Order: sequence, then C-alpha cells, then structure tokens
Amino acid sequence: MDKARILIVEDDMIIAANISLQLCKLGYEVTGIETKAEEAIHHALETKPDMILMDIQLKGQSNGIDAAKAIRKYLDIPVIYLTANVDDSTFEKAKETHPYAFIAKPFTNLNLERTIALVEEMVKEKREHVTVEDAFVDSQEDRIFIRNQNKLVKVMLDDILYVEAERNYCKITTTTQTYLIVSPLNRLCDKVDPKQFVRIHRSFVVNFGKLDAVAESYVDLKGKLIPIGKQYKEDLHRMLNKV
Repeated sequence: MDKARILIVEDDMIIAANISLQLCKLGYEVTGIETKAEEAIHHALETKPDMILMDIQLKGQSNGIDAAKAIRKYLDIPVIYLTANVDDSTFEKAKETHPYAFIAKPFTNLNLERTIALVEEMVKEKREHVTVEDAFVDSQEDRIFIRNQNKLVKVMLDDILYVEAERNYCKITTTTQTYLIVSPLNRLCDKVDPKQFVRIHRSFVVNFGKLDAVAESYVDLKGKLIPIGKQYKEDLHRMLNKV
C-alpha cells in the first residue's frame, strides 16, 4: 500500500507544523493544513485525502465533529481525532462520526506514528475484504465488458450511475450492483462517450443522464451526494445550460 495522503486540521499552527514535519519525515504526503471546519470540508472534498487528522476543538462556529459529519455525507475518509480534555457529551458526538482512532493531547511523535500505522492497517484489511477479480476488457458503443472469474460480463453503459477512482482501482456503481476493477479512471474515461459520462471530480465520473439534482458543490445521484471539483464545475454547468 502506498503511503497515505493526509490532511491536517488543527488551529494551533505550532502543533500543526510539528505534525506536518513528522509526517513528511515518515514519508507521508500532507495535502494541506486547515484551521477552520469550513475550509477543512472544502479541502477534503476537493483533494480526497486518504486520511484526516482532525482536531475536535476548532475556533469558529463549527468544530471538528461538524466538519467530519459534513465530509462523511460525500466521502468515506478515515478520521483520527486529536483531543484535549473532551467531556463525555463531546466524546459521544465524536463517536457518531465513526472515527478510526483518538489521539489525546499532548501526544508524542511515536504515539502519532503508531496510531497512523494502525489506521493504515485497518484500511488495508478493509480493502482486502473486497475481492478484486474484475478487470476492464473493452467497450462498444453502448456497453463495456468486464472480466470476472474467467467470464466476460456485459455492463450496459446506461445502467452505470457513477465511477469512483480508488487508487489503482475503479469502483463502477450500476443500478443493480458494484464492480471493483483494476483500471485507472482515465483509461475508462477514454472508452466512453464524454457527453454521457462527465468528469466532475478528480475521483468521480457520473452518468449525466442519471443526475437527479445539481447544487453548487455537489450532485445528487439516486441519493448519493458526489462532490464537484472546482476545476470541473465550469464544464458541468456548460453542459447543463445546453439541456
């Protein structure tokens, strides 16, 4: 497994800088440091980090728990809470967001390193429970073919709702089931009609004809809220204006 891309959400810049330095020394990529919940939400939806170190007590109207809840509406990103003197009520609210771990402040570099390593292992085990036996083979005008257990499975393009990139895999969600295939998202995009399948995020391609609603920062597709990346927003709205 490649080293995780980690977002740091911490309003004490000295602590945040020390965490960032430690993570870089360990070989992790820090996607950024955010100090407010609203900025953390935007950053997570835009860059889709592999993991978030989230301080619970952030300055401003929203705290880290609020940010984690908002992010979970769109993406399932593992959250590690950074906590200091959290009361029982706050702890129970934090648990509702299903964090992968808590790190109590003040913490040591070794504590940080071990916690992240454990969460990485948990994520790896979770992925391994999904058997990847599918591979993208080819496409025709209205369908693609996926190799599954030495058989070619036909998937009609009109049945596909959206495709999500997960590192070296693509998760194809149809109206009836999900396929996890070994293929980069770009390769799949090259094989389908760009007027039907629209890239709206670095990690998401959606079936334009299946969209139920389009908001400023996300689309609604059969109850699934999918974030719109800033660089793709203009092209999406241009297509909407042609409808």
